[in-house]
Amino acid sequence: MSFFSKVKSLLDKPSKIEDKLDIADESSEKVELLKQGAERRQNQRINAKPGSRVLIIDDSKTICTMLKKMMEQNHYKAYIALSAEEGLKVAQSVQPNLIFLDIVLPEMDGFAALRKLRKNPQTKDVPIMMMSGNHQATEIFYASRIGADDFLKKPFSRFELFFRIEKMLDEDLNLVRKP
Repeated sequence: MSFFSKVKSLLDKPSKIEDKLDIADESSEKVELLKQGAERRQNQRINAKPGSRVLIIDDSKTICTMLKKMMEQNHYKAYIALSAEEGLKVAQSVQPNLIFLDIVLPEMDGFAALRKLRKNPQTKDVPIMMMSGNHQATEIFYASRIGADDFLKKPFSRFELFFRIEKMLDEDLNLVRKP
């Protein structure tokens, strides 16, 4: 039985994952993610207020389309920009509640866009989640140092995406920057 078949069969049954998986064959990280995923599906997802505006700045149409679909399925209003320059303009007009910002963009990179968003009085307090397919710790450190609120490694799962969004919610379900 393949790994994915095992996972599917486990998720269809309300039993403990560790009893069903042959843990010796799988990495502890995979097992932990499976446990979290199964537990997460048993708990209802907490989303921001319906209609919360999300801006996705990424030059990949695939990432933009996927993120927009996930956001809209959860009652967010999603806007797309395929470059940093376009994203800065959309951020001014839409005033989003959350921004997903890719690091590697044509012309202006995500770090430069992040600096401009943080200097702008209209967007300085908007939570910004940087994204990159590059998993280097230096990028993560640098993004947080210049004002990113979180970092999402590509590829990412629906669970990871909404888990990170949930961490940005206050008690009134507003998206906010955490100190």
